Amino acid sequence: MKQELANLSSLGVSEKELFSFVTHSDAESEKIIAPRYSYWHSVFRVFFKKRINLVVLGVLAVVLLFAYVYPSLIHYDRYANLTDATAKHLMPVAAMQKFGYNLHWILGAGASGEPTFDTIWVGAKISISLALVCALINMTIGILLGALWGFSKKMDVVMTQVYNIIANIPYVLLISVLVLVLSASFWTMVFALTVTGWLGTAYYIRTQVIIIRDREYNLASRCLGTPITRIALKNILPFMTSVIMTLAATEIPSYISYEVFLSYIGIGLSDMSLGKLIYEAESAMVTNGWQFEFWSPVVVASIITVVLYVVGQNMGDASDPRTHM
Repeated sequence: MKQELANLSSLGVSEKELFSFVTHSDAESEKIIAPRYSYWHSVFRVFFKKRINLVVLGVLAVVLLFAYVYPSLIHYDRYANLTDATAKHLMPVAAMQKFGYNLHWILGAGASGEPTFDTIWVGAKISISLALVCALINMTIGILLGALWGFSKKMDVVMTQVYNIIANIPYVLLISVLVLVLSASFWTMVFALTVTGWLGTAYYIRTQVIIIRDREYNLASRCLGTPITRIALKNILPFMTSVIMTLAATEIPSYISYEVFLSYIGIGLSDMSLGKLIYEAESAMVTNGWQFEFWSPVVVASIITVVLYVVGQNMGDASDPRTHM
């Protein structure tokens, strides 16, 4: 013991400095020294940590700006040059030489002499709006019913049979029949995409709810008499934010794809959407010098779907609390 004290004295520190009583305070022991945790602050911190997300968000902002702001700043008349045969099917260089070097003719002129650039963004506004409205309806109905479906065993028996019947009907076939029977308008397409579109979302949410419904805190809530609706909305859905974000990342671009596909086969919107524009420019794909009329809306539609998907997927990953460590 003396040898140990001798070794300590070689440090040049007195015993009083080395050994001192620690005071105890009940108030101090209750204080939390860890930084305050904010879920959404952590979500955005993780999301913006990846620089690729900044690039993708920038592209998305440009797309939305041109789709919703640009059409309101221009006077778009598709048939303004219809009687001018020299204004039709022009490549970008020829169009700018004829009409002037400006943004309107950067992608050339179409079959009616209209600026392809302006037509694309007018159509993009319709296609994006359709996708957002359909996603909002299907996600809202699907999430709420899916949460109740997974928690209520009585509802599970009925909804499972409904799902087994409707899920066996090809979705594209059902949409096509509804659009053909009804008029091919914007709200007809919304109805066709949402009349059964929420069912797949509800089934997916139901599966996720079943996984977590029998955890201890949910069993305790049921023993205390908490209604099933409150348990589903308060105890389960908040823990599924990342799942919902990931699901939305696939839902929104899919509706744009459905609209483009249906319009491409001739049963889509009657309005000038991206799908309608691609359908009307189908012959230009194989005509020398007219390719810009077809590939321009195809590229824009592809960029929109990819950007929406990437943003949704990365936001879904950032919404997972396990990535906040």
